[in-house]
Amino acid sequence: MTIATLGTVVLDCPDPLALAGFYAQVLGGEVREDSDDWVTLTGAPGAPLAFQAAPGLVPPAWPASEGSQQFHLDLRVPDLDVAEKGLLALGAVPLDATDRNRSFRVYADPAGHPFCLCAE
Repeated sequence: MTIATLGTVVLDCPDPLALAGFYAQVLGGEVREDSDDWVTLTGAPGAPLAFQAAPGLVPPAWPASEGSQQFHLDLRVPDLDVAEKGLLALGAVPLDATDRNRSFRVYADPAGHPFCLCAE
């Protein structure tokens, strides 16, 4: 028996509208500005994402040697090289992407949250 179901994954960030726009370009969907401090990405496949204003946010460290990474998203893609090129053009930053033989690579979104590109 489960206790709950996953509702929405919420990312704290300095600029919710900008970060929602980044993920809309990565995952699809539409950006809905619910309030000055809350933006939702609607219509994208998978778990819903929302973005909450956190003006003093300090991005997590990668690797977690200086603290906790808190959490990260795994994004599945058919071609790591093609996806990487698109993400870098959108402002993602490589954190651990030099091993080209692995099935995943680690990046940070424009607000500093780590995420992985994972080969399908």
